[in-house]
Amino acid sequence: MKKIKITKEENGILNQVERGTFTSTKSLQEDIAYYSKIAKATTLKNKLISIRISDLDLMKLKARALQEGIPYQTLITSSIHKLTNFYV
Repeated sequence: MKKIKITKEENGILNQVERGTFTSTKSLQEDIAYYSKIAKATTLKNKLISIRISDLDLMKLKARALQEGIPYQTLITSSIHKLTNFYV
């Protein structure tokens, strides 16, 4: 059987589950509302913009999107969304 590598954070969660001390969240309803708001904002695409970027930057974006298995436009939109949510 192949041994699965887990991160430090995942190992901490696993240890809490095994000890019976794990709690998923303090405020499930708030988390659901927060992530629902993000999901709605992510799917709402009502503006079209045009930008100019270098060929090299576009190639890098497309390569990164390919690694993540998503279209490059989705990667750009997701990145912009993450940046704008930083200030909310």
